[in-house]
Amino acid sequence: MERFSFLKHPVFVIFTSFVLLFALFKFGPKLPISVTTQEKGTPMVVSGTGKVTAVPDIATVSLGIIESGYSLKEAQTLVNTKSKSLTDTLKKMGIDGKDIKTTSYNVYPEYDYESTPQKIKGYRVSTDYTVKVRDFDKVNDVLVKATEVGVNSIGGINFEVNEETKKEKLQEAREEAVKEAKEKAEGLAKAAGISLSKVINISESQGYEPSPMYALSRTGAEADIATKPDIQPGETEISVSISLTYEIR
Repeated sequence: MERFSFLKHPVFVIFTSFVLLFALFKFGPKLPISVTTQEKGTPMVVSGTGKVTAVPDIATVSLGIIESGYSLKEAQTLVNTKSKSLTDTLKKMGIDGKDIKTTSYNVYPEYDYESTPQKIKGYRVSTDYTVKVRDFDKVNDVLVKATEVGVNSIGGINFEVNEETKKEKLQEAREEAVKEAKEKAEGLAKAAGISLSKVINISESQGYEPSPMYALSRTGAEADIATKPDIQPGETEISVSISLTYEIR
């Protein structure tokens, strides 16, 4: 009777339980155990994107003059005369001199390839300009007047938004991106049952998608302008991506 009473003693029972548990973990089958921990203050990063559109109000036009002559002086005189007419006409239309820029001036000898030895039979001179038109209503008139004074090479038109409008639209996109990121963070926190603390880091990346360039043929430019005088700028998209890093309480 005493021996059986000893086996029921609390100390013996506890000791036996520890021995059995040790044997189970040491020699028993391995049980899959998954442990997930979340430390206080671990940051959570969320991102948002804001997009806005703006109508371009500035056009940059590429204009060129190409002339040939039997002598270099003759070709240069033709080009220089037409160049002066072009710049004078543009200024009369209200285009500021600082917005008329010469981008190239080239001289090419023209050879008679049928003669032996080959001889120079004349010269070709070309000059190119970029003209920034800030009054968008004048774009079509600039193209027409340019061809009237002798421009015979038009590379294309590039559209852009003025800096003040661009800054305003950028701020709108930024605010939209931050709002989206905050809503995403609050939604994730609610679903996970955690509390957000302060924002500890903000990063931003910007995107700018300009309107496609309106291209005009370099040959027969006068015909192109006459049949297609109405140039439309379309829209430009400005986008901002914002990443917010939160502390977790």
